[in-house]
Amino acid sequence: MVLDDLGSSLRGTLDDLRGKSRIDEEDINEVVKQIQRSLLQADVDVGLVMNLSENIKQRALEEEPAAGTTARDQVLKVVYEEMVDLVGDSTELPLEPQTIMLAGLQGSGKTTTAAKMAWWFSKKGLRPAVIQTDTFRPGAYDQAKQMCERAEVDFYGDPDGSDPVQIARDGLEATADADVHIVDTAGRHALEDDLIDEIEQIEDAVSPDISLLVLDAAIGQGAKQQAREFEASIGIGGVIITKLDGTAKGGGALTAVNETDSSIAFLGTGETVQDIERFEPNGFISRLLGMGDLKQLSERVERAMAETQAEDEDWDPESIMEGSFTLKDMQKQMEAMNKMGPLDQVMDMIPGLGGGIMDQLPDNAMDVTQDRMRRFEVIMDSMTDDELEEPQSIGAAQIERIARGSGTDEETVRELLSQHKMMDRTLSQFSGMGDGDMQRMMKKLQKGGGGGGGLGGMGPFGD
Repeated sequence: MVLDDLGSSLRGTLDDLRGKSRIDEEDINEVVKQIQRSLLQADVDVGLVMNLSENIKQRALEEEPAAGTTARDQVLKVVYEEMVDLVGDSTELPLEPQTIMLAGLQGSGKTTTAAKMAWWFSKKGLRPAVIQTDTFRPGAYDQAKQMCERAEVDFYGDPDGSDPVQIARDGLEATADADVHIVDTAGRHALEDDLIDEIEQIEDAVSPDISLLVLDAAIGQGAKQQAREFEASIGIGGVIITKLDGTAKGGGALTAVNETDSSIAFLGTGETVQDIERFEPNGFISRLLGMGDLKQLSERVERAMAETQAEDEDWDPESIMEGSFTLKDMQKQMEAMNKMGPLDQVMDMIPGLGGGIMDQLPDNAMDVTQDRMRRFEVIMDSMTDDELEEPQSIGAAQIERIARGSGTDEETVRELLSQHKMMDRTLSQFSGMGDGDMQRMMKKLQKGGGGGGGLGGMGPFGD
């Protein structure tokens, strides 16, 4: 994730404050030093860094903690609030008919982002359409068309056209039934006069409600010039930061947000059309500091469960909470988890499991877990319907047959059955609970309490 080094170093510094009833200037200076080092390494503008660190230092030394608040938590609160203020608000994109134009240099990820945004709007109940106007880059039409097919959204482009402005006009007419029009424009390797002229003409033709600047998270200080030129040319209403799934720094994009006096609209977190999330400053900084992001997690869970149920209308997820949990339920649950995105991203959103705990895991820990889930899925595909519905009836002879049919071993089959039994036992605790009971149980799980060892002990990734 963007600025991940900042999150790691800050969590370590804040952990050093545990147990202290009061914090002196030396403690605060150490926190501020870590923030400055990490932000500067991430290419955040020096002026922004100095303003942020001065605000944190002043507030941490002058503000009195609320009753019952530890000194560490008070500093964490100050850092959290100042970091949220640094990244700014989220760009306002109402769920209503609108035209959005994307701008940015070649390689910033505009074409992929256009399809991702269209997919996102489609999941919100709107009908989006992507209009591809890039006649400069070979393959732009084919890439956009394929991405939109994967996203299952409307698409318009003209592979033989040479006038991007005319393509934009024709696209609006051809997709008149769409609620949201996303106009993808051409990029160049640098800010050239013909790029600026072309995008200004397209803007005149489509009259967008908002123009968004797409920036590669690794752009660095070059973001400042880009932001200035595009802002002067078409006016930038928001920024989309792409490629946050790699080792990108991301600070330059934050600088661009400040330069255009705008805010962040979306984050691109992977290569598939589903790898996009609406930017929420509170959740973004909360995850950065290892505090989780239950809102984003809840949205992913709801979406994944709905998609999984739509693919198998006979499956009723409500039965899980009624005390009935079969291997088929577990199979569908794992399908839903796959739709939620990479496990490390999901774990980052769970309070108590992201941040510091994730930092301590080996680099390949999530890969191992994904492999384990895939083996479980193959094993369940080798079972009969009766075995999926009645796992307690599976005996030694069936285990041998299932292992042979799935190309695994009997030990792994038994491991799956043991995992199911543990999940069934855990979920039975939720059966018949009221809202108040459920909230108390969730708080307990977030703190790592209960016999299951916290959320880390639940599901096929708990080991």
